[in-house]
Amino acid sequence: MSNLEPPTKMPGANTPTCSAQHTYSNLGEVRTHLLPSKACRPRTSEPPATDPQPLPPPLPKKTLTRTHSLPTHKASSPSLTRARPPRKPLVGSRSVDESQAGDDRAGSAQSPAEPPFSSLDTELGLSLQDLHHPEAVHAALEARQLEGLRAVHARLHTRLLGGRPGPCRPDHGFRLLDSSPCVESGDALYYRLVRVHEEAWHLLAAKVPKPGAEEPHPWGLELQVSLLPHFNLQGLCGLLPEGALPEAPWSGCVALVAEVPELTVAQWLVEAGAQPPEEFTKTVALLLLQLSAALERLEAQGAALAELRLENLLLVAPRGCMATGPPRLLLADFGHVRPRPPGTPGIHARQLGRLFRELLGPGVPLATPVATGLERLAAQLTRVWPSAARTRSALQALLWGPGPELRSHGAPLGSWLRVRRTMLVLHLAERAVGGEVPGLEDWLCCEYLTEATAASVDLALSLLWD
Repeated sequence: MSNLEPPTKMPGANTPTCSAQHTYSNLGEVRTHLLPSKACRPRTSEPPATDPQPLPPPLPKKTLTRTHSLPTHKASSPSLTRARPPRKPLVGSRSVDESQAGDDRAGSAQSPAEPPFSSLDTELGLSLQDLHHPEAVHAALEARQLEGLRAVHARLHTRLLGGRPGPCRPDHGFRLLDSSPCVESGDALYYRLVRVHEEAWHLLAAKVPKPGAEEPHPWGLELQVSLLPHFNLQGLCGLLPEGALPEAPWSGCVALVAEVPELTVAQWLVEAGAQPPEEFTKTVALLLLQLSAALERLEAQGAALAELRLENLLLVAPRGCMATGPPRLLLADFGHVRPRPPGTPGIHARQLGRLFRELLGPGVPLATPVATGLERLAAQLTRVWPSAARTRSALQALLWGPGPELRSHGAPLGSWLRVRRTMLVLHLAERAVGGEVPGLEDWLCCEYLTEATAASVDLALSLLWD
């Protein structure tokens, strides 16, 4: 730098040198070290008044050791480790220095005969010995896979069937939304209304009998009230007393239903004529599958529907599903439900066969695999008279496999079920990653694969393809 003046006199041999003791502090530890001598520039050009004092003798060399007051970022040397064994940490805690330097000791301190098992091994219930037996591993994977599918099915069922309003109470209020019916079925008119209680609103439908309709059978209506909620059976919320809605276009007391219908199967059949054949036949199979599930519940309760009519089968949008997916079918004609005569397991078989042909149409058969299977099943229904439960199993196999070629070659159905369940889990996972919400078809497929066994699948294929 230009503003500094150079020294006027160079230091000679007799110029005193600066020697100082530098002190280093380390959390209470004071260490004194003598640095090598370094020439110091005097403050003035005048020589010192007295001769310089002789330098003190050098201090003896000391070996400095580092205390454990601060964390150590390097591993301890072998000599120090042997001289002083590492201090064991407290139970449930870990010191800062041992979290870094002690990590290298964790691997050597662990016994190789007892490797740590991950949470996956614990969840599967596998031991070290089981890992050497493929049969045990396959059984554990199959059980865990089936358990996961059942959990998915239960959650989808809760979402699809959830949100049902409870029974009506005297303190509930009602408001009519439309003066004209939203749907006209074969024997009833449905009006949309809202049930109000404090800040809770529920959308319901008033089921008004059509003028001149046949008087409903009281046994069927009592059965409808007593049944537990079912996905494909119309549920009741109570009765709307006379005079509760002065502006209502009906008179008398009417029933309130939890699901507001959008159209009947007969109306859908007219509108769905322009759909592609693959989409149309798949939707028909899904509707027949849901109808078979409803009839299966009736047969289990010792009941039977006197007549299956397309105009009395209602369609509802499933809760929480995309509008482009298949609709939800509701059997609502409980006025024609009678006690089932004993010894008639296939009482609905002939009506289902006729309904199959009505949905497929009287024209040229559709050239799709599902349509071919539905035609074969319709012929089997009138010949074998299977129960609604067996018909539902055959429809499940038609929709999601296995195909007839698998059975003709004698392939093991149990292996097919394991592979099919794995594919469904992967399919649901891929769609979930993409943000797609599972729908009604996914739930029905989960229901099939969680219930199916090798024996039940073989029985379904025999009805479908024999």
